Amino acid sequence: MSAELAQTVNHQVRLAARPVGLPTDACWQLAAEPVAAAGAGGVIVRTLALSLDPAMRGWMNEGKSYIPPVGIGEVMRAGGVGVVVASDSPAFPVGAHVSGGLGVQEYLSIPAEQLRKSGLARIDLRLGTLTQWLNVLGMPGMTAYFGLLDVGRPQPGQTVVVSGAAGAVGQTVGQLARIKGCRVVGIAGGPAKCEWVVKELGFDACIDYKHQSVKDGLKEYCPKGVDVYFDNVGGDILDAVLTRITRGARIVICGAISQYNATEAVQGPKNYLSLLVNRARMEGMVVFDYADRYGEAVAEMAGYLKDGRMKSREDVVPGGVAAFPATLLKLFKGENFGKLVLQVASE
Repeated sequence: MSAELAQTVNHQVRLAARPVGLPTDACWQLAAEPVAAAGAGGVIVRTLALSLDPAMRGWMNEGKSYIPPVGIGEVMRAGGVGVVVASDSPAFPVGAHVSGGLGVQEYLSIPAEQLRKSGLARIDLRLGTLTQWLNVLGMPGMTAYFGLLDVGRPQPGQTVVVSGAAGAVGQTVGQLARIKGCRVVGIAGGPAKCEWVVKELGFDACIDYKHQSVKDGLKEYCPKGVDVYFDNVGGDILDAVLTRITRGARIVICGAISQYNATEAVQGPKNYLSLLVNRARMEGMVVFDYADRYGEAVAEMAGYLKDGRMKSREDVVPGGVAAFPATLLKLFKGENFGKLVLQVASE
């Protein structure tokens, strides 16, 4: 590590307290410490941008889940993209662009013994921009790809409905379903988002849940029912879709952002007996289960980006790590338009 890097301050956001409801400033501690040495065989990454995702709210909770919770006092977990600024590893030379679990901090030092299991991966900016590597080519895109194709299993001509349609996962689900020959109906909040997914992304229709009954919209736009529902929100919208599913329908449970900040018990689906009547299937999915197959999804969707069949919209917020607490709240207020990204540094 150079003398200059050794004297550099690494600003971080650490979890100070577990939230009840929406996270508040009291949940966070802004910290600063010297950049840690990585040692022989290790690497140091400078964070350029971070992915802000609804799943972060679940990672802040105590209790058993698909991934251990962030510990009190630990750097907040976050996926990101960055550039290698110091290296003793031939796999990650200085100047290489990478993605991985960088955390909400400006620098990440990874010792050699942790490098293999860290999940750090090189990224090719010829395939997509830095922010696209946090969207279509990143975790949201992988979630959309495997959730739709492996769990939802859409067939050409079927009707696919996706909630959170203008968000990171939803935008890719809808475009991918169209590419696979399906009819696609989105659910989003506000006329601007609905107009965008129809006119720019090619959805067949979009239901504005803020100004229209979802149940009425489904009757209008899905007259033959819903064959695949990709659920990002849970709650009342999931219940409405359950009333319109076809025989043998597949419901992909990806997320439930409407429930993440609830201070009372999470509300399950009231209309779940529709699964029985329609011999339908509801299945949860976690993207990390497909980690060994990310390469095939990146290769396919990078091709769609290149030939123009797929678009990738990111809502990039400047401000560095200090802006993380306020920027995260944009997710739960529905203020982001596209994949929410926090810019930490420029190249």
